[in-house]
Amino acid sequence: MANDAPAGPAGPTKLVIRNIGLMLSGALENPVLDADTIVAVDGRIAAIGRAKDVDTEGATTVVDAHGTVVAPGLIDSHVHPVAGDWTPRQNQLGWIDSSLHGGVTTMISAGEVHTPGRPRDIVGLKAMAITAQRCFDAFRVAGVKLHAGAPVLEHGMTEDDFRELAAAGVRLLGEVGLGGVKDGANARQMVGWARQYGIQSTIHTGGPSIPGSGLIGADMVLEADTDVVGHVNGGHTALPDAEIRCICEGCRRGLELVHNGNERAALYTLRLAREMNQLDRIILGTDGPAGSGVQPLGIARMVSMLSSLGEVPAEIAFCFATGNTARLRALDVGLIEVGRAADFVIMDKAQHSAGKDFLDSIRLGDLPGIGMTIIDGLVRTGRSRNTPPATRLPEVV
Repeated sequence: MANDAPAGPAGPTKLVIRNIGLMLSGALENPVLDADTIVAVDGRIAAIGRAKDVDTEGATTVVDAHGTVVAPGLIDSHVHPVAGDWTPRQNQLGWIDSSLHGGVTTMISAGEVHTPGRPRDIVGLKAMAITAQRCFDAFRVAGVKLHAGAPVLEHGMTEDDFRELAAAGVRLLGEVGLGGVKDGANARQMVGWARQYGIQSTIHTGGPSIPGSGLIGADMVLEADTDVVGHVNGGHTALPDAEIRCICEGCRRGLELVHNGNERAALYTLRLAREMNQLDRIILGTDGPAGSGVQPLGIARMVSMLSSLGEVPAEIAFCFATGNTARLRALDVGLIEVGRAADFVIMDKAQHSAGKDFLDSIRLGDLPGIGMTIIDGLVRTGRSRNTPPATRLPEVV
């Protein structure tokens, strides 16, 4: 495991990405932008447009996209980190770096619950959450923005505990139901306290994920009223269709679909959201590392699966992994618009895909070939070591 975070720039930076063949915005209302150039200054997007109309002078880094696709960096809405780039669940190193090679530039913790000896007492769980928040804020593995420090609910927590956590910088709750609180009434009260102090909440949905966890059904999901319905397609075991429909129709919260869940249930949830004209609620996660392992390409696979089997245009499916999550979780990433963080993934159709172009290849269920990732205007990776090779590659010139 690396001992140092990636070095930052020595001075002011200006990134220019030119010759973009297709620009995906991440926004459902306008998923494809009419532009071929992006300019980012000191890590934030400063201009988007045609090359002749934007100021590209004085660039410290120029990337020639060579006609490839630029999209916001992908967001994994559901991970379980522990320490740096190590997961004890699989005793594996490098899972965050590998996910970056799958286009993921931002991750959201759903609880550091795989930590060996995880404390259940209130003092200990608060200390662990604050430590995780501090560690991942100070140390970005491979540059990836991992928002951590997500305590799970235990009996005896009071409003003051949530006030203290928020004051210390904690902004997330771990999955409701993974701790001792497994009833809707107590969960709803604590979720309300968390929301009052700006802490966002997620709930476990479906059957037990590993020995020791339990079933969380529609009644508790609706009563707890968390901000995100975590893995509504189960993690791994999904609820019956009638309960999934009850959740989708009974609230307006985020509907999280995960790689480690039931694929048929994910497609059923997607169909319900489309019928209700509420695709803005769909966000994506992996729910890894977990018993099923680590999925570096999990988010890209979900995009391709939902587009191909869910019959969603590929440019819309990418919004589920970018802008939808950014807006629901109040992040400054995930959308290509002026003022946002300059986090991008540059892709192209995989070599020998049957698709006639990039979007068609995703619609047919193929994975993209990733050629570069950029975080805060800095190139972090070149050709992915994990995806199929791209037909064309960007180049730093």
